[in-house]
Amino acid sequence: MSIEEIILAQDKRGIAALRPYLSPHYCEEAARFILAHDGPVLIATGFYILQADRPETDGPLGARALGQALQRLGRHVIYLSDRYTTPLMRHLSGPEAEIVSFPIADAEASRQYARELLATYQPALLIAIERCGLTAADTYLNMRGRDISATTARVDELFIQHPHSIGIGDGGNEIGMGNLADQIPAVPSLPDQPALTRTTQLVIASVANWGAYGILTALSRLSGLPLLPTPDAESDALRKAVDFGAVDGTTSEAVYTVDGFSMVENASTLARLHDLISDSA
Repeated sequence: MSIEEIILAQDKRGIAALRPYLSPHYCEEAARFILAHDGPVLIATGFYILQADRPETDGPLGARALGQALQRLGRHVIYLSDRYTTPLMRHLSGPEAEIVSFPIADAEASRQYARELLATYQPALLIAIERCGLTAADTYLNMRGRDISATTARVDELFIQHPHSIGIGDGGNEIGMGNLADQIPAVPSLPDQPALTRTTQLVIASVANWGAYGILTALSRLSGLPLLPTPDAESDALRKAVDFGAVDGTTSEAVYTVDGFSMVENASTLARLHDLISDSA
């Protein structure tokens, strides 16, 4: 079984319909892309849940897992979100983590802030995980088609300006999904108005966090280092996120789930990915 088969299992949104338009081994391609671009890495995440006025559990956990793994590889990691998710990232990552809060502002102010941020950190690579992307109408829409522009920072400006990036998503409305903007509306369960922001590499999964785990599985194989977090560690992180106020993005409830998947189901996905690493050792 492949990494992609595991992270696309139990597909609830129809995102697996996009798999034929990507490389068969897109997780390994993303992992090799990371290794090929040595230097600071900026990881953007955070999706505002309108019904709960809270950030969701999907995205921050995967961002943290990616960040910790990249730090083990000697990379300088900068996490980026906006005022709704930055406190959660601080809570999950600890006081020593470098975290930037991108302001919620108009297009020109956001463009200028992005320029300054890129000049300051000079990242070799940008990664977006479960970060809402701009539509053709210059709006941010959640999976219900509701406009969340007023509560979403224009992080896209970073990805528009930078040549090396990875997008990770599960619904068609995230940064990176612009790579498949022509195909997404043809899938009935995916948005009619997908995100248009493109990335160099795109990773899709049933849950965005699982996309991060897929990349880390491939990185573990390529580097020979144990970079994929354990099921217990991620279960603890999920509890920590929810106890801090994060909610499930599909139900808007503060429960120990991610996009409707239980802690046991999330742990099972991680366990299967660990089995792949063991089998290839």
